[in-house]
Amino acid sequence: MNDFFLKTYLKMRDLMTREEGQDLVEYALLITLVSLAAVGGIRKVSSAIDTVFTNISNTLS
Repeated sequence: MNDFFLKTYLKMRDLMTREEGQDLVEYALLITLVSLAAVGGIRKVSSAIDTVFTNISNTLS
């Protein structure tokens, strides 16, 4: 029984000290931040374009 706990402890310690997946998490966070900034920028641009076309439409009528 102690052998099982020792093997489990060693496996958990090995998993906690590994750094292989760290880069993937950093890239995922970076992509998330860039996409949020892009969505925010597109919303501002679409609002500005809507205002321009509304002004043009009002001027023409």
